[in-house]
Amino acid sequence: MHALVIDDSRTMRMMLARQLQSLGFDVLQAGDGKEALEVLEEYRDDLPVLATVDWNMPVMNGLELVHAVRADPGLRDVTLMMVTTEAEQGQIVRALAAGAHEYLIKPFSAEAFVDKLDYLGLNPRRGVA
Repeated sequence: MHALVIDDSRTMRMMLARQLQSLGFDVLQAGDGKEALEVLEEYRDDLPVLATVDWNMPVMNGLELVHAVRADPGLRDVTLMMVTTEAEQGQIVRALAAGAHEYLIKPFSAEAFVDKLDYLGLNPRRGVA
């Protein structure tokens, strides 16, 4: 089962990848939204069940990516979780309205991340919905 970590910070990608791998995910990575769309196209026949999406990235930001993914019927099954420093209520509302399933504000604890996966039914250790 694949997860895609999308963040322009290599350190954040590595941290999230380690956590997801410890839960049993095969992790793919992208440094911006455009690269993420390329990865999703490459894995169209075996889509990630989850994509963690940073908001502030070059080339294509996270909100633009959420819009692009939701506009493609072939990607509708990918669960999108914003993982970002954007903490303003309006930003959260915009991301969820655009089609993100969940929102996690950086910095966060490992427990908070796992709680979000549990809520989404995407924790392989507890069974995937």
